[in-house]
Amino acid sequence: MTDGSFRLPSGGRIDRTRTLTFTFDGTEYIGHPGDTLASALLANGVHHVATGIKYGRPRGIVSAGGEEPSALVQIEAPFPEPMLTATTVELYDGLVARGLRGQGRLAAEPDPARYDTMHAHCDVLVVGGGPAGLDEALTAARSGARVLLVDDQPQLGGSLLGMPKAPEAPDAKAAELADLPNVRILTRTTAFGRYDDNLVLALEKRTDHLGTAAPANVSRQRVWRIRAKQIVVATGAHERPVVFADNDRPGIMLAGAARAYLHRFGVIPGRRIAVFTTNDSAYAAALELADAGVRIAAVVDARDQAPDAWVRQCRERGIDILPGQTVCGTSGDTRITAIHLTSGTEIPCDTLLVSGGWNPAVHLFGQARGELRYEPGLGAFVPGEPLPDVRAVGSANGDHLDFAGRVLWAVPDPANAGFVDLQRDATVADVLRATGAGLTSVEHVKRYTTIGTAHDQGKTSGVIASGIVAEALGVDIADLGTTTFRPPFTPVAFAALAGRDRGALFDPVRVTALHPWHVAHGALFENVGQWHRPWYYPRPGETLEAAVLRECRAARESVALMDGSTLGKIDVRGPDAGIFLDRVYTNIMSTLKIGSVRYGVMCGVDGMILDDGTVMRVTDDEFVLTTTTGNAAKILEWMEEWLQTEWPELRVHLTSVTEHWVTIPLVGPRSRDVLGSLAPALDVSNEAFPFMTWRDATVAGIPARVCRISFSGELAYEINVVGWDGLTVWEALIEAGAPYGITPYGTETMHVLRAEKGYPIIGQDADGTVTPQDLGMSWVISKKKPDFIGKRSFTREENTRTDRKQLVGLLPVDERVLLPEGAQLVAVDALHEPPVPMLGHVTSSYRSAALGRTFALALLRSGRERVGDTVYATLDDGSVTPVTVTDSVLFDKEGARRDG
Repeated sequence: MTDGSFRLPSGGRIDRTRTLTFTFDGTEYIGHPGDTLASALLANGVHHVATGIKYGRPRGIVSAGGEEPSALVQIEAPFPEPMLTATTVELYDGLVARGLRGQGRLAAEPDPARYDTMHAHCDVLVVGGGPAGLDEALTAARSGARVLLVDDQPQLGGSLLGMPKAPEAPDAKAAELADLPNVRILTRTTAFGRYDDNLVLALEKRTDHLGTAAPANVSRQRVWRIRAKQIVVATGAHERPVVFADNDRPGIMLAGAARAYLHRFGVIPGRRIAVFTTNDSAYAAALELADAGVRIAAVVDARDQAPDAWVRQCRERGIDILPGQTVCGTSGDTRITAIHLTSGTEIPCDTLLVSGGWNPAVHLFGQARGELRYEPGLGAFVPGEPLPDVRAVGSANGDHLDFAGRVLWAVPDPANAGFVDLQRDATVADVLRATGAGLTSVEHVKRYTTIGTAHDQGKTSGVIASGIVAEALGVDIADLGTTTFRPPFTPVAFAALAGRDRGALFDPVRVTALHPWHVAHGALFENVGQWHRPWYYPRPGETLEAAVLRECRAARESVALMDGSTLGKIDVRGPDAGIFLDRVYTNIMSTLKIGSVRYGVMCGVDGMILDDGTVMRVTDDEFVLTTTTGNAAKILEWMEEWLQTEWPELRVHLTSVTEHWVTIPLVGPRSRDVLGSLAPALDVSNEAFPFMTWRDATVAGIPARVCRISFSGELAYEINVVGWDGLTVWEALIEAGAPYGITPYGTETMHVLRAEKGYPIIGQDADGTVTPQDLGMSWVISKKKPDFIGKRSFTREENTRTDRKQLVGLLPVDERVLLPEGAQLVAVDALHEPPVPMLGHVTSSYRSAALGRTFALALLRSGRERVGDTVYATLDDGSVTPVTVTDSVLFDKEGARRDG
């Protein structure tokens, strides 16, 4: 075990009374509560943390916060998690991590942690708990406003935590805020995005710092959805690095970060440290480290003259100052060993602190569409005019960053390219290559070079890249601007965004009231939309093919039943219901009589079929329509959109009643006998109960609505009862049908039965490019109505072409061949060199008990003109097989079986 040889004997805000053990790259180390992984590594003398993704160069720790561009790690235990910055991982006992080489790995097992979401409303949201944020929060709270203060650190104080002696007491102000009833404080919480209407999303890391000691009943992370009347951005500023040759070696660190490690963690980054700066701020780091016993090799100041006050203090400590010089290169392998100056001087060191100025953290202000302005004295972009509901304060507003001086954008020799974006391994040469190719926008350069597209989103590289582009193009950086600030401000795990919406809560499995019966009787299921529907009911040793053929024979020869409850059902009510339905369906619905049912088709504005189903009229002002299972929600939303945005004058209300009703299709020649035995008061004769009508009746002692509808071509009824009574009626039907061998069937059999009759399934035989005419359903388009959705598009030249794909039937010449669904149809008997002219494709393909062979439905170019012709279908092995084109109705063309 390695001890903390770079840890000072006192100081910092860590708990030295407790020791934590962690493992990094296979070596065991110790740290203390309050450490980050980065501070603990530095305390143990570990600088080489990661490897550059493009060139494979060693990389170290650059910063002390979320702006870290380089030190990416993979957490291996207690749960695998990639792409984390060592500077933001709080140390806990038992942590196992490794330096990131490449892109890390996702966990193979489910994450056992919990994640959730909270909503909050406030008058004032203060983002940042530094000196400016604390003052703003106190001022607002003392006025009686509801205040929410969020800060990404474990304790409030911001930049004050990284100073040797805070000029103000952050702890006292934090304590006062905590005692106020109108204030909520969220630490370890990062506001990562500002959206419309002052919605701010923030991520709270609740138990990340506890590791395996985290309570199982507490969520690991929480996303806060905050609605604020006013947002105060007090997010401080990020220090900029400086670009020079070999500026990516481990041991090269931001000067402000070194101060933070010294005063927050009691850690020194090296024994012999050089400092390279373009402004005043790095001098404080040099002096404070010298006072801690560190040898400062030199302070290299790019400005022609160093400030007298800093010069005096450095002389008192024996620190050499080299003004008017710059670092042009470094030496070292896995850690820096020396710096090279433009004067030719080489200075040995084990650490180099750099400071190229400061960038106000204006990301939230920018996300709110706040305008930025360039401040030459800072070499940075600062917020312009405050927005009505968002304003920046403190360093985020450019205050207290009055370090005048030249900003060093690039090295004198661009060919000796330094790194601009350490994570993307993007160099000055990459930027100049982009401008040389004619790119003049920073947005285009960003995408060409990938600068600013990594986990840190260009916090340390973005403004530097703008400066290099401006210099290369000879334009003012103020006019060039920066790239757009977009959320998230820092990476957010998908698990946190999902919250509790995972597994069944992310994609809920919907089951019908009859589901327990299906399970008990061995049904296998398929997903249709979000529904678990019975696929088929295999008997012991029975294959899918055998089971479906058996179920089909029962429906065609005797009686069968299925669970059709998943059909979308929408109640349409109001004085204008008939008018509305006439506008959304291609045929007329307003003339439908009470007690009758009509098939209808809906089209989009482009004339393509959107959905189909039936409409029954219940009263003068009430209709109930059905949709396909997968389109139920889509059609309801689509109809609501038309009602609310195009026809708000119509007095119509829509209600989904899909789950209110259990629907049981009872199918087959003996279905009338079974229904009649359970509904003795219902006259089930053809004369009294004709096709496409409905009747209210009592079935098995349960009030029911029975419809004469058939999706199989057989005599059939659809029995609708309220959900609570569904299982009672289903079991009664099973018992009553037992003498006839009643058989439950699933969706696969349903597909075969309807395909034999040429009934298309929307989404399978119609794919969004098909009109009713293409399906041979011109009869469903009213010629009397003045208008309906999609009517105008039917006259478009494209929709009237005679060579459009049309629905047809296919019979393989070899009756045993089952065509693959999706198979291409061609006119040639062998596939030659491409391109091969495609005529269409197979949409449905089955083996039929009624036909005694295989068959298929297809969309074929000029299909109805090709009936009787031979075309060829491609098979999975790359060969083709001949098929005969037929009419789409392959069974009972006369429809004689419909009435029994």
